[in-house]
Amino acid sequence: MLEILGTVASDLFTWQNILFMNLGLFAGIIIGALPGLTATLGVALLMPMTFGMKMVPGIVLLLGVYCGGIYGGSITAILIKTPGTPASAATALDGYPLAQEGRAGYALDAALKASTFGGIFSAFVLIFVAPQVARFALTFSAVEYFALSLFGLTIISSISGKNQVKGLISGMLGLLVSCIGIDPINGTSRFVFRTDLLAGIDVIPAMIGLFAITEIINKSRSVFKEAGIMQKFSSKGIPAGEFWSKIGNLLRSSFIGTFIGAVPGTGATTASFLAYNEAKRVSKSKETFGTGNIDGLMASEAANNGVTGATLIPLLTLGIPGDTVTAILLGAFMMQGVTPGPLLIKNNPETIYTIMCSLLVVNIFMLLQGKFFVRIFANVTRIPVALLIPLLVNLCMLGSYAGNNSVFDVKLSIIFGIIGYILILLDVPLTPMVIAMVLGDICENNLRRGVAMASGSYMIFFKRPISLVLIIISAISLLYPMVRTLIDDARAKKNRNGEKSE
Repeated sequence: MLEILGTVASDLFTWQNILFMNLGLFAGIIIGALPGLTATLGVALLMPMTFGMKMVPGIVLLLGVYCGGIYGGSITAILIKTPGTPASAATALDGYPLAQEGRAGYALDAALKASTFGGIFSAFVLIFVAPQVARFALTFSAVEYFALSLFGLTIISSISGKNQVKGLISGMLGLLVSCIGIDPINGTSRFVFRTDLLAGIDVIPAMIGLFAITEIINKSRSVFKEAGIMQKFSSKGIPAGEFWSKIGNLLRSSFIGTFIGAVPGTGATTASFLAYNEAKRVSKSKETFGTGNIDGLMASEAANNGVTGATLIPLLTLGIPGDTVTAILLGAFMMQGVTPGPLLIKNNPETIYTIMCSLLVVNIFMLLQGKFFVRIFANVTRIPVALLIPLLVNLCMLGSYAGNNSVFDVKLSIIFGIIGYILILLDVPLTPMVIAMVLGDICENNLRRGVAMASGSYMIFFKRPISLVLIIISAISLLYPMVRTLIDDARAKKNRNGEKSE
C-alpha cells in the first residue's frame, strides 16, 4: 500500500498535472459563472483537448472543469440572481438577498468555502469507498453487467421530470443512435448509409453537438441582450469562526450531496435543493430562509459540490456514468483507450488512485483560485454574448474535427446540435438520450453474451441473485415515477372535488 501511495504522489504532483488542473478550474469557473453555460458544456468543450494527452493530465483537466463549473454557478446566482448552472438555483434564494444588503463578498466567500468542503468530503468518500465497490464488482459476468446497464437505462424514467413519455422518447433516440454501425456479434451493418458510419457514432461529436452546439444555438437567440452585474460589492468574507460554527450543516449537506451523487441519474441540482430543504427543516429560524440566511446558501453549495466526487464512484468501479458530466468523462476515458470498471482498478490501481486523489488537490486549488480571482470572475458576466458565441463555435468545430481528423465528425456535431435544439423546443430532456447512447451498446452486448452463456435461455438473468435484484430495482426505478404521478393526480382530483362539495 505504501508503494502505491508513493507512486500516486509522484504521478500526481507533476508540473503538467498541476498546470492542467488549474487551467481546467479557471475555465470551469468562468463557464459556470456565465448564465446558461453549465459544467456539462465546459467538459464537452474541453474534452477534445485531451486527445493526444496522457490519461492522468487529460482527466484532471476535465475534473478541474467539472468542479470549477459547479462552483462557478454560485457567482452569478449571488450577484445577479441568475444561476450560472442549474445546481446553483438554490444558492440564489439566499445569496442574492445577501448581495443586495451589500454583503456580496461575504456570500461569495461562504459559497466558495462550502463548495470546497463538500468537494473534499466527497473526494474522501470516493477514495475509501470506490475500491470496496470494485472488489464486489469483480464477481460480475455478462449477466450482471446487463442487469447493471439496464438499471442505468431505467434511471431515464426518474430524470425525465413530470413528462415521462418525452423522457422515454429521448432515451429511445439514444438507443437508436447506439445501434448505428457494425453489429459487434454478427458483424452485419445497421442503419449504415455511408462508410463513415460503419464504426458507429463517435461520442465526441455527438456530445459536443448535443450540449455545446445546442446551447450555442439557444444562446444566439439572446445575442443582443446585455448582461449586467451588481455595482455594490463588499469584499469582506465570512469569518473563520462563523464558518466552522456551521460544521453540522456542512457535514449534513455534504453527505446528502455525496449520497445523491453516488446514485446514477440524480445530479447536483437535486442534491442542492434537498440539502437546502433539510437545512431549513432543522433550522430554528425557518422564516429567514429566502431573505439572506447563510445556512441555506452553504447547504446548497456543499451539496452540489459533494456530488462531484460521488458521481465518479459508479463510473470508475462499474463503468456506469453517475450523471451527464460523467457520461462525457466516460467518453474521455474511452478516447484514451481505457474502459472504466472493476478490472481497471485491479490492473491499474496507481493510475486510478492518482485520479481519485487529484480530486482533493483540485478542490484545494479551487479554494485558492476563488479567493484570488473572485472579483475578476464576477466581471465575467460583462462579456457580450455576441463575442462569446463565435469563440465557442470555433472551439466546437475544432474539437469535433480533432478526434478523428474528420470533416464528417464536424457535420455530425452540427446535426446533433440541431437535433438537440429541436428537442429542447419540444421540451424533451437531453440527458436520457445521452445516457442511452452511452449505455445502449453495453446493455445490448452483455444481453446477447448472457443469452449465449445460457444456450439461448433468458432465464439466466433471473436465476443469478445479483442480476435478479438489479432487475427488480430497475423495474421499481422505471415504474415508481409513473405510479407517483398517478397518485399525486388522484390526490389533487380528490382535493378539488372536496373543495367543490364544500
